[in-house]
Amino acid sequence: MADDTDLSFKPLTPKLMDDLGVVLKGSWGATCWCMFPRLTDKQMKELPGDGAVKDRRRAAMTKLARRRSHAPGLVAFDGNEPVGWAALGPRAEFIRVDKSKATPPVDETPVWIIPCITVRKTARGQGIAVALIKAATAYAFERGAGAVEAYPRADDKRTGADNIFFGTEPLFRRAGFEVGRGPIEGRPKNWIARVAMRAAP
Repeated sequence: MADDTDLSFKPLTPKLMDDLGVVLKGSWGATCWCMFPRLTDKQMKELPGDGAVKDRRRAAMTKLARRRSHAPGLVAFDGNEPVGWAALGPRAEFIRVDKSKATPPVDETPVWIIPCITVRKTARGQGIAVALIKAATAYAFERGAGAVEAYPRADDKRTGADNIFFGTEPLFRRAGFEVGRGPIEGRPKNWIARVAMRAAP
């Protein structure tokens, strides 16, 4: 179990991009750089720059990290070691989530969402994910979020790396979230069953 006194959570800034890279290394996120939920396929293809796709996505995330209003997420540290990441922001910033039939709005509350969360393989099973979700939720409330939502998988079964970033229902329950809506009925077979979970101020 990670010692809570050694855990810290820092809003992503350009100076912390290498730390985020350490967290994402060796995972699906190393090429995504958490830009996938924010952009359409067309926007992803049109990202500026001449480098590799992953480099252009990193540059796009770096640009978001320069904003003064709010960071695009939090990086978790155990001492000086980067160990986790939670993407975060107003729902409207995550186009794929906002427009997806799998994750329609629960109601008209101006919510922030946590679409992705990851902990380094070497640091899992120590309570870091729960602590990170709580820190991200507090960060959103400090900036006026009406509620914080997540759309994790509706089960706790093992899954591929491209699906684990959603988190699971039990994980978010441990962080104080409650189910606001069950899985969408009549979903296509290739959809991951998700629940809408919410934390209120």
